[in-house]
Amino acid sequence: MASPRLETYCCPNRDAATQLVMNFQPEVFCGVCIGSASISLMLTILQLLPKKGQSPRKMPKASSSSTILLLISICDILGGLGMIFRSSVWLGFPGFIANISVANRTDVWPSTFCVGSAMWIQLLYSAGFWWLFCYAVDSYLVVRRSAGLSTIVLYHMMTWGLAVLLCVEGIALLYYPSISSCENGLEHAIPHYVTTYAPLLLVLVVNPILFRRTVSAVASLLKGRQGIYTENERRLGTEIQMRFFKIMLVFVICWSSNIINETLLFYLEMQPDINEMPLKNIRSAALITWIIMGVLNPMQGFLFTLAFYGWTGWRVDLKWRKREIPWESMSSSTAGENAYPSPVNYQSNVHDSKKISTTDSQQTDEAISMLSEGNTSSDERLTRSSPIYQGW
Repeated sequence: MASPRLETYCCPNRDAATQLVMNFQPEVFCGVCIGSASISLMLTILQLLPKKGQSPRKMPKASSSSTILLLISICDILGGLGMIFRSSVWLGFPGFIANISVANRTDVWPSTFCVGSAMWIQLLYSAGFWWLFCYAVDSYLVVRRSAGLSTIVLYHMMTWGLAVLLCVEGIALLYYPSISSCENGLEHAIPHYVTTYAPLLLVLVVNPILFRRTVSAVASLLKGRQGIYTENERRLGTEIQMRFFKIMLVFVICWSSNIINETLLFYLEMQPDINEMPLKNIRSAALITWIIMGVLNPMQGFLFTLAFYGWTGWRVDLKWRKREIPWESMSSSTAGENAYPSPVNYQSNVHDSKKISTTDSQQTDEAISMLSEGNTSSDERLTRSSPIYQGW
């Protein structure tokens, strides 16, 4: 489970709201986190492994969108491993964890574990948020033919740079002047919560807008490819729209409980005494959403693979196969074509306009296939509706 309360708990003078949720049935909560993260981890890896009877996809060129989807899954896997490790130590060594609450202590390992494991979880899930934002940007740019494999380097710089910067900045402000003597007050903790939830809110607000514009651009591409909008192309556009919808649906399901829980805990922090009877329902709601977070946050990895690729099946193919690297085949074919210069003749000039049209159609097909990658039915319809397939 990813929450800024994990880092706040490392302060001996933690606030009462953080104390409330972290001390609520810790054994049950850690067990829920371990179970949910373990199931998600195994199913996510199963989804990503090659399956029997599935031929490797042949893309015209390496796709930055497919790379981003894989990186999102990797961030979820590593974040889930962090949850399993933290919860396992929490359950297996209660005496070690109890030292975190001691203000004046000489043993620094409990605090090091508390801060290190919390930062690991926050950093990986924050990077996953930034990668999801990059996926929305890249999808739009691919359709607009403004993106390519080279942009993945910029995405790496932005994602890991912002994730590390925000994580370190929030932690530094939270633990000032030191972990053993954190300052009290909401004004001291708010920057940490802002840096944690900023990328999450960015995805919730901006990604739907980018996805909607991408779907509109896809419809324009499909109409302009042959001048008509056939049933196959309409279904392809609908499937791309549904894919974006599934991605946002999974994101909202997995992280809406975090926003609700944080809102309730902030409200409790502003009260003089959170144990007052009128606040009983709010305390109960905060504890319920806390447990829900432990279930849904780790499941994001598996649910995202369902949204990205659908269910890929159980039949894993572990045999090693040499796959053709797209840029190697392109370079070899280019070398073959340029080995001997061919003279310009009348026939080549006659077909120039058709070659240009075919190239434009190929570029359109590449953009659409990158967005629909992982959907076999979409790829088949795209191929059959392509002018190249029809012998144009």
